Amino acid sequence: MANIYTYTSAEGAVHLSNVPTDRRYTVLIESEKDKTANRPVADTPNPPSAIAAKFQYDRIVDETARTYGVESALLHAVISVESQYNPTAVSKKGAAGLMQLMPRTAKHYGVSNTLNPEQNIQGGARYLRDLLVAFNSDLNLTLAAYNAGETMVRKHGNRIPPIRETMNYVPRVLDFYRKYRAESSYRLQRANLAGRSAFPAI
Repeated sequence: MANIYTYTSAEGAVHLSNVPTDRRYTVLIESEKDKTANRPVADTPNPPSAIAAKFQYDRIVDETARTYGVESALLHAVISVESQYNPTAVSKKGAAGLMQLMPRTAKHYGVSNTLNPEQNIQGGARYLRDLLVAFNSDLNLTLAAYNAGETMVRKHGNRIPPIRETMNYVPRVLDFYRKYRAESSYRLQRANLAGRSAFPAI
């Protein structure tokens, strides 16, 4: 199988190709040949891959996304940056779990156990949904508020606060978000093609 490349245009259209004709394309799915060529020479055990970790929570994320009307790609993107899918992660500031909920946020959304993956994802999804409403679906401001707090975003005139962590955080989450959306689009296209081939025209 050849590499599959993707890029998202300024209009939000996702482009997929096995022959990248634009410098904006990045690798979405790497061929087995390239994976082998890029492996480290040292034969040392590796931690579980990000793909395997993500797969473990796909069902919970998809169900939560449908329940609260938040894209699963966005939930996965936040989890990828916040905790790298470590359900027991706790920051120095007290943020905990997959979506790194602060104690006050967890309490507000009825999360009694922030280290419980299902509760944590549900609380984070509800928080993201409320932020999307508050900032008119502006992802940049929504993510900035998720990281730095809604008050901080308002204080800076509804702009991303000039905080280094937040200014780095927003584009990192958006990169994952675009990647996961492209993956979903690719899988849907493949599923549609498989469905058509299963019922040939008579």
